[in-house]
Amino acid sequence: MTQKTIPRLYAIADAGTLARHPLPLRAFAEQLRDAGVRLLQYRDKAAGPQAILRSCAELSAVFAGTPATLILNDRADLAAIAAAGSMTWGVHVGQDDLLPSDARSVVGAGAVIGLSTHAPEQIQPAAENSADYLATGPVFATNTKLDAEAVIGLDGVRRARALTAKPLVAIGGITLENARSVIDAGADSVAVISGLFVPGRSVRDVAADFLARLR
Repeated sequence: MTQKTIPRLYAIADAGTLARHPLPLRAFAEQLRDAGVRLLQYRDKAAGPQAILRSCAELSAVFAGTPATLILNDRADLAAIAAAGSMTWGVHVGQDDLLPSDARSVVGAGAVIGLSTHAPEQIQPAAENSADYLATGPVFATNTKLDAEAVIGLDGVRRARALTAKPLVAIGGITLENARSVIDAGADSVAVISGLFVPGRSVRDVAADFLARLR
């Protein structure tokens, strides 16, 4: 992944979601890798630093030797430590986290940095900062985040697209059925969490289906 390109599917390994199914992180990651996923974020809002770094090491091991980009949610400091291993880690920050420029000083010039946005007034200044991509949403209603912002809908994706030339990742309630409509609204990529779990199907097959539909 470069600053100008981003894979269509942005998979998110959310620790809480994995625990509810349940599915071990390594097995989840292996299925994504085998499906051809090349962009994965790890998100764990509850674990301590040591546990998060152990999870990062697992993901690094699974994706070693592939062209995948790995992203850690929130923690630029831990992403920098994780990057000392076999993979380069980027970081995704929110509106209340480190500024992208500050995150850049921690993870380094070559790391990928993403920034969450939820409204036009957040996108306009973000279009000029050092983030490599912007995330916008939630596009549809979601139960993954208890403190989710108001739904922006496909019109919100269109408005975001008009305000930035940076790669745009849409997130929130995205499924196999609606993912194509989000790309057609202007997103470069769709971030998927719960949508990777479909009853009676493996994560590998669902991820492969996403990739096929988003070509």
